[in-house]
Amino acid sequence: MTNSGLGRGARALLASTAICASLVGTAPLAAQDSAAAPASEQSGEIVVTSLRRSETLQDTPAAVTAFDAKAIENAGIQRPADFIALTPNVNLVQTQNAGNAFVVIRGISQNRNSEPSVAVIVDGVQQVNPAQFNQDLFDIEQIEVLKGPQGGLYGRNAIGGAIIITTKQPTDEFAGNVTAGIDNGFGYFLRGGISGPIADNVKFRIAGSWYDTEGFIPNTFLGEDADPVEDFSLRGNLLIEATDRLTFDLRGSMNLLRTQGFYYNIVGDVNTIAPVRVNNPGVNNRDIYNAALKIEYKGDNAVLTSISSYDTLSEIVTGDAFNFLPIRESLLFQFFGFDINQSQFLDVEAFSQEVRLASPEDGRKFNWMVGGYLIDTTRYISTGNLIDTGNGVTAVFRTPSTNPLNPQLTFLADGQENFAWALFANAGYEFSDSLRIDASLRYDRDRRRQTTLTPQNFLPVVPGVPTARSGEVRTAVFDDWQPKVTLTWEPNPDLTIYGGYSRGFRSGGFNQTGVGAEARRANIVGVGDIFQAETADTFEIGAKAQLGPVRLAGAAYTTLSKNGYFFVFLADSSTQNLGNIPETRINGFELEATARLAPNFDINAAIGVTDSEIKAFPDRTVIGNEAPQISRYTLNLGAQYAGPISDSLDGLLRIDYRRIGRTWWEPFNTTSRDPVDLVDARAGVTFAGGIAVTAFAQNLFDEIYNAEFSPGGFVFRARPRRYGVEIGYKF
Repeated sequence: MTNSGLGRGARALLASTAICASLVGTAPLAAQDSAAAPASEQSGEIVVTSLRRSETLQDTPAAVTAFDAKAIENAGIQRPADFIALTPNVNLVQTQNAGNAFVVIRGISQNRNSEPSVAVIVDGVQQVNPAQFNQDLFDIEQIEVLKGPQGGLYGRNAIGGAIIITTKQPTDEFAGNVTAGIDNGFGYFLRGGISGPIADNVKFRIAGSWYDTEGFIPNTFLGEDADPVEDFSLRGNLLIEATDRLTFDLRGSMNLLRTQGFYYNIVGDVNTIAPVRVNNPGVNNRDIYNAALKIEYKGDNAVLTSISSYDTLSEIVTGDAFNFLPIRESLLFQFFGFDINQSQFLDVEAFSQEVRLASPEDGRKFNWMVGGYLIDTTRYISTGNLIDTGNGVTAVFRTPSTNPLNPQLTFLADGQENFAWALFANAGYEFSDSLRIDASLRYDRDRRRQTTLTPQNFLPVVPGVPTARSGEVRTAVFDDWQPKVTLTWEPNPDLTIYGGYSRGFRSGGFNQTGVGAEARRANIVGVGDIFQAETADTFEIGAKAQLGPVRLAGAAYTTLSKNGYFFVFLADSSTQNLGNIPETRINGFELEATARLAPNFDINAAIGVTDSEIKAFPDRTVIGNEAPQISRYTLNLGAQYAGPISDSLDGLLRIDYRRIGRTWWEPFNTTSRDPVDLVDARAGVTFAGGIAVTAFAQNLFDEIYNAEFSPGGFVFRARPRRYGVEIGYKF
């Protein structure tokens, strides 16, 4: 389907945004950086660091949405989906299992086994595996979402943007917070943090969270919920200020998750809602550990920073398999007299190191930074189908199942050793108080080595296609330059205009050995044993303005994506594979406005529009279609009162509405999801002693929809309404 202009729905949304803006006495513009926290930031400036220097949102020449600690608390942000839902032109697709949550930002998408579409940086340390992203957020000081390629600044996987998460820091005095609550899962949760001094110039902080719920999506065959969760996270931080120039910041964290996955339905249309009826609840167990050390030395003319990080991630997922029905109702049983289930195992270990030298933040006209980065990753993955005899699913790790009650039918395994390094440099110069130029350049090089660990008798054999060999080693190198240049003009303190060019790069990689042959046998084009690196070249212009109590901003961009990803599931081996779309043009814009209508009362409106068109593809019938996983638009409307309701009582009343426009899922555009309307609400009171009681509802009107559609008719249910109450205390 081709569409060179805006559809009727997008035009209607533009009109509604203009009406909303006129109601607050403004032109139909919008501020991309204020809807995040309307109640607190109107009276003070948020300082962001997403451009590697401290600036107010108004002065930052980029499309940034920022959430400070008060905004996070008021909006009830507890998971990545919560802040992404408040950010225009950004979506989160959650599917299959906990580790598969894909950020789609300005049309740059992510998928299973792919590198992320955004660089995610937590306390200065970049996450090394996309399966780390979907974790509980607790004890968080600030979140910044930076849109557009940021390769020159953040390099690896910053092709769509960057998400910078800053946790709360150790304090000079003893302090803490705790929140406990229940929801309709039936579930309960507990989270909090404690901080204080240990000795002179030594401070600590410990924070954690626990969530336990029976689930929200019924499995009508088993008579239980399909999505129970037990989630435990712990994070520790030791800050040593050795001198007034030298600091050591040691951090460690862990996340242990126990849940389920693979509760798909097979339907012809993504808008079809069917009950979950898998006969195997399966397991989804994920363990994540991280340790990081940041050393910083502040000299008279330069700041030297070293960041070392070690990460491990292990995840096992078992469950039902195609076509996700009880054994005797399954399609395979009708034809062959047996059904199948599946197991997938992922084990990742990574060490990363970054060193950078930068000019001090002392207001000088010329600032600069140079540095280098490396990451060494060892990855093992196995996938396979087993014959379902009604005796559950055997968790298969590194060798095929020997369980006679659940014999192995197919099995593929690969080991990967990836080594990547980069060199980068950034510089900015202020020609005057109103004119500035920023430029950055980064070179990334990834060397990937894959070893086939599948036993020979499990490797697929296709006539006319060379058969892979167990123990076979393949190597590939992916590299590119990532330039970025931005010109900023501030004719007065309340108006910022900027524009520039940037390139993003995302490394290619390997599908599992043998899937290229399997794809050829199934007549699937664009999928092979290797998927290519992606680049995205973007031109962007934007403006920000402060007009009394109103904040406005807008940005427009055009991006040429080469070798963007699309997803293909091959049922014979239960493998999840990536193909490349040779060329896609993506055009879009964001508009946002926030206004304080009365003391402590704020409203916001935002729209993000993305128009994509596939320009090149091996199957010419696909050319002109929408690119996969892209929603045509997002619309946000919100209102909040956060302030006193008596001399000893503060109140909170907040409501957020989000509409996700029509969404396409695969290059062939066989189906598209209708727009989805979601409403979240929070209401609470805070007593003088620091105790707060808050009621909340997510998806208040219980919108039932599918969160994802995959080729072959796989749909994954989104979570229905969740509501509950929480009690918090700060000391």
